[in-house]
Amino acid sequence: MARMDNAFRRRPGAAAANVVRRRSALRALALLAAAGGAPPGSPRPALAQGPARFPDKPILLVVPFAPGGVADLTARAVAEQMGRSLGQPVVIENKPSAGSIVAGQAVATAKADGHTLLLMSNANAVSVGLFRKLPYDTAEAFAPVSTLGFFDLGLFVPANSRFATLRDLLAFAKAHPGQLVVGTIAVGSTQHLAAKLFETVAGIEALLVPYKGSPAVLTALRAGEIDLAFEVVAPMVAQVQGGAVKALAVSSGQRNPALPQVPTAQEAGLAGYDVASWNALAAPAGTPAAVVQRLNSAAREAVATAEVRDKLGRIGVRLAASTPQELRSLLAAEIQRWSKVIRAAQIEPQ
Repeated sequence: MARMDNAFRRRPGAAAANVVRRRSALRALALLAAAGGAPPGSPRPALAQGPARFPDKPILLVVPFAPGGVADLTARAVAEQMGRSLGQPVVIENKPSAGSIVAGQAVATAKADGHTLLLMSNANAVSVGLFRKLPYDTAEAFAPVSTLGFFDLGLFVPANSRFATLRDLLAFAKAHPGQLVVGTIAVGSTQHLAAKLFETVAGIEALLVPYKGSPAVLTALRAGEIDLAFEVVAPMVAQVQGGAVKALAVSSGQRNPALPQVPTAQEAGLAGYDVASWNALAAPAGTPAAVVQRLNSAAREAVATAEVRDKLGRIGVRLAASTPQELRSLLAAEIQRWSKVIRAAQIEPQ
């Protein structure tokens, strides 16, 4: 009995010790939780928000151009593939406006979480020199993601043109200042500025005639009202293949996949002339680096697919992804370049 009594008396002490140990362990867990830690071996809680869960809803890609053009087609082809890679749809919203300003402002003021993107282009660079004041700082308002592709302008003449080559045309322009009639779309457009740069690099004086749109330029070219037109290659491919117009050269330093038989302007005799339009992706400034990198990886995967390359190669887009820093450098260089061309052309900022 004495042994049993002694054992019974020891039980309350043992129970009390267990309670103390449990309370100490709970205090330690509470301290770890307050410090943001977790006991070794325990599962890490998933973040409700942030880069680790990106994207957690559809992504909006704002396109500053109307549906159906090269930029819009590029955006749609890439967006479809990026959506597959990211596990969320990338939805296109077209917001065309002068200088891409409306779309740019929509993205510059959006939440910097990677769910709103801008289809950037050389129009964003041109706008810096073309407008007195923009509602955002183009160089600082966006987080560059990646280039998507480059597309050329063509130098087109009527089918029955007296100029068989670009050298023929340049020889005429130098011998007859002001008599070469060149058509482009509106003043300040990439086509118009490319024509102004053409004058400067070639050392010629031409008569530049701006039209309201590409269809009007094509009509004037086919009617022989203008000697030369600067226009995006894509909508002109069928005209060349059908024999309605001739392409003397493409504007960039590389031959265009849609017109591989057409030389570059440099190959055709105009050294130093290299102009290409481009499209890229950008997010609002302040977007987390991890999110930008995720978007960059998805963009790279998209432009590498055979489906996108085939679809966009047919309209003359030379697909090329980049790092965010390479895109930032491209944008800075393009702002400087086109601002200089605008000043030389004496175009008054709007």
